[in-house]
Amino acid sequence: QVQLVESGGGVVQAGGSLRLSCTASGRTFSIHTMGWFRQAPGKEREFLAANRWSGSSTYYADSVKGRFTVSRDNARNTVFLQMNSLKSEDTAVYYCAADKDYNSSDRSAAYVYDYWGQGTQVTVSS
Repeated sequence: QVQLVESGGGVVQAGGSLRLSCTASGRTFSIHTMGWFRQAPGKEREFLAANRWSGSSTYYADSVKGRFTVSRDNARNTVFLQMNSLKSEDTAVYYCAADKDYNSSDRSAAYVYDYWGQGTQVTVSS
């Protein structure tokens, strides 16, 4: 089993920045891909970014490319989502997720991920 804990959400003004953290524990050696998603009220869960646990290149959704950046601290088993130039439409609950399957066909699909964090609320005020 893998446990994921997110932190770093909060309220920020439009144009501001936040950094979310996702710390993994348990059988972290089984993780191949880490993903970030968000879900706004009344909307489907939206893919944001994904990268290999080994630290290779990151894949971003067009909606956040150039504003959001994924980084990691391997010693702490922690992945970060740096969010800049935030907009009111970025308001949502943000989740990190872990996929055990190296060969998952679509890293942007929520269904391929095996483990999920509890989510952290991000509210962007205009």
